[in-house]
Amino acid sequence: MQSTVPPPTKNSYKSLFGLPVIVAALGYFVDIYDLLLFGIVRVPSLKDLGLNGEQISSVGAVIINWQMGGLLIGGILWGVLGDKRGRLSVLFGSIITYSVANIACGFIDKVTFMDPVDYYALMRFVAGVGLAGELGAGITLVSEVLPKQLRAIGTSLVAGIGLFGAVVAYFTVELFNWQNAYLVGGGMGIGLLLLRVGVIESGMFKEVSEQKHVQKGNFFAFFTNASRFSRYMKCIGIGLPTWFVIGILATFSDEFGKAFGITEPVKPGLTIMWCYIGLAFGDLASGLISQGLESRKRAVALLMGFTLIVSLIYIYIAPQTATGLYLYFLVMGFGIGYWAMFVTIGAEQFGTNLRATAATTVPNMVRGMVILMTSLYTYLKPSVDVINAGVAVGILSFAIGFYSILTIPETHGKDLNYLEE
Repeated sequence: MQSTVPPPTKNSYKSLFGLPVIVAALGYFVDIYDLLLFGIVRVPSLKDLGLNGEQISSVGAVIINWQMGGLLIGGILWGVLGDKRGRLSVLFGSIITYSVANIACGFIDKVTFMDPVDYYALMRFVAGVGLAGELGAGITLVSEVLPKQLRAIGTSLVAGIGLFGAVVAYFTVELFNWQNAYLVGGGMGIGLLLLRVGVIESGMFKEVSEQKHVQKGNFFAFFTNASRFSRYMKCIGIGLPTWFVIGILATFSDEFGKAFGITEPVKPGLTIMWCYIGLAFGDLASGLISQGLESRKRAVALLMGFTLIVSLIYIYIAPQTATGLYLYFLVMGFGIGYWAMFVTIGAEQFGTNLRATAATTVPNMVRGMVILMTSLYTYLKPSVDVINAGVAVGILSFAIGFYSILTIPETHGKDLNYLEE
């Protein structure tokens, strides 16, 4: 099929290295660092608080759910604010919120005025609320300021560079300790605020903000129109396999390692790091694949299918060593590297007056679904064992994911300068 999108010019490529893209990428870097930090320090931090092995698993799942619940609520809050007050208001407000919460997490072992574990869950909830705004606002801003021929590459750069925050988080914990890792995350966030001062607001938003009669940032608008509701739910469905890999297979990789018969200890933090290294390269590749295929849908379906195949091999031809397990997650991470395309699709599906709300709530709805995934996984474990519990959650995630990407409208080359009526 002949493309209707003109090729980018030499001058337009310069916009890929503009301040909005750089700041969005660094913002997502800090976001990922802080988002995954609890998964990396879950075992050592809870052990220092006096929990035993069984409690570390059960309480750790509860704290993860609190953080994901914060992401769910924050996604709606920041999404609506992004369409009502501007993309930059979210980029500033969200980073202040999660930076303060992460600094507070660095002092959990010194808390005496309440139970430290309850305080830990509360601070991860607040951090989740703050973290919810970063990616959606950044992707929305970049999508609106870049030429449409370069949107896929630009958003992939943001996600690909940002995802290396997981690597830095892991080595920060290894070099220092979990308390200092939280303090470093909060400090990086405060530093990023200074860099954001020079970023300009999206021209599309400015144009819409001057139209007082246009309803902006109405979250309930996704549920009052059949077409919008269908597109919105499918956007969420596309992302489910990504967080099945991260939230179940990687986070609980120590439990899967034991079930596979691996005798050496498997470190979930190291698993997450390798998964995100693969994810970073997958995100960079996904933009190029989308550009080459001239299709968001085909690029995502291809990577989702690749992830399914590797996940099945991981489960049924299990690794026999911790190193082999980490290698599987490097490859699986590459497969779920369609995350940038998934968020871009969410931004491109809706008009300017709902775009930030969609792009911010959709990824956080997916992250919030981890609550249901971990709950189902925990519920099934005693009756069907660790491996089959994971398989059951995976079947649901991939079935919904494939249905969603195969039936959602294509958005490659779509003009984003329009409104939702």
